[in-house]
Amino acid sequence: MTDTTLSKADARRIRVLSQSAEIFSRQGFRATSMNEIAAAVGLSKPTLYHYFRSKEELLVRLYSDVLDESLVMARRTVAAAATPLDAIRDLIASRVAYTCRHQALLKVCFEEEHELPAHLAGEVLDRRRAFENLFTDALQQHLDRHPGALLDGMTPKIYVNMCLGAVNWTYKWYRADGGSTPEELGAGIAASLTESLYRGAAARRP
Repeated sequence: MTDTTLSKADARRIRVLSQSAEIFSRQGFRATSMNEIAAAVGLSKPTLYHYFRSKEELLVRLYSDVLDESLVMARRTVAAAATPLDAIRDLIASRVAYTCRHQALLKVCFEEEHELPAHLAGEVLDRRRAFENLFTDALQQHLDRHPGALLDGMTPKIYVNMCLGAVNWTYKWYRADGGSTPEELGAGIAASLTESLYRGAAARRP
């Protein structure tokens, strides 16, 4: 959906979500009131409640949007990759870039997960695992072709967790004025993390 096709209500919902992520990331979910969110987007509190009934609903929507968008992007990335190794590298690079471009949003997702309603915990975990499974499947396909690609003693699970940990942590330290664009940083981190996977592989480094 492009900006030209957004209804006024849709555009307002997006603005509310964006401002909510900024405020939650800055002062925390519990310390934020619906009054503050309404003021930030220039709405009365009753009008805000017309779009979102509670802070919890806002938080759930933020999580749902991130998980859905991440999974769609990951599937497209894997489908477009020429080889499993390309898929791994591109998954890392694109995830770093996404995290850097949405720092406030990712901070909320990583630091406020405990505030989600308990009945949604399983759903969040399932969608997160779906993303991780795409990564793991690509890695396994690569290892089937090149069994000695991983460092000695490192299992596929450890490798995947190492990569995702490095990728996800970028929201903590990335700075837009640090000299690298999100895409450049993503490419660099991906190249470093996949270095060992080229051992014995016919694929050439990009």
